[in-house]
Amino acid sequence: MSTVSQRLPGRRRQHEGDSHWLVVSDLMASLMMIFLFLALLHMVQIERAHEVETEVRTTAAELRQAIYLALEDEFIDDLPRWHAELERDTLTLRFREPDVLFDLNSARIKPEFEAILSDFLPRYVARLRPFSAVIREIRIEGHTSSEWAPGSSPLEAYFANMELSQERTRAVLRFAYGLEALRHEQWFRYRVAAVGLSSSRLVLDATGHEDPIASRRVEFSVLTNFEDRLLAPTGLDVAASP
Repeated sequence: MSTVSQRLPGRRRQHEGDSHWLVVSDLMASLMMIFLFLALLHMVQIERAHEVETEVRTTAAELRQAIYLALEDEFIDDLPRWHAELERDTLTLRFREPDVLFDLNSARIKPEFEAILSDFLPRYVARLRPFSAVIREIRIEGHTSSEWAPGSSPLEAYFANMELSQERTRAVLRFAYGLEALRHEQWFRYRVAAVGLSSSRLVLDATGHEDPIASRRVEFSVLTNFEDRLLAPTGLDVAASP
């Protein structure tokens, strides 16, 4: 009897030890299930974020293509006589004949360019109007060569050309505001901006040297809001997931 009594505490301790490991095992299994669930949720969130980004990029590409085709359809016959070109990737329409645009070192628009702008701007705005919801900015850019007065330093020439390019784009914008056909295009007024870029974006020739004539130009570029959409929250807090 005493021998049986001595064995019972040992069996009880063994039973309690087994129960303890069963509890730990169940806890570990539960934690593993929770971890697997969170990992799966995180993968789903990442996949959904990728789908949203892909959808935005696809929509952006399609609409940018539509804008380009609309502008090409409108101006394809005018570009040669205007000495202009339309760039697909940047949605930029570039007037690249400086002798037609402004007098040398002057912001006064030449009569030839006034005639072009009077024809171009109303049609340009009308073609962009259907896309106004996705257009963030219509930018008028003024570009110059790096040349200035003899003896001026590169820095002096840069800032002198900066002032000149800004005055020229403001002159174009002021001319646009004066056109009767654009006076009721409020959306255009809210989107348009005039920017003078001096010689910061020079055009280079085949040898890699500055082409001063080609560098003097006026550009109209369309910027869409899809860049903002890509940066906007998707509603999926991927960063907060483990």
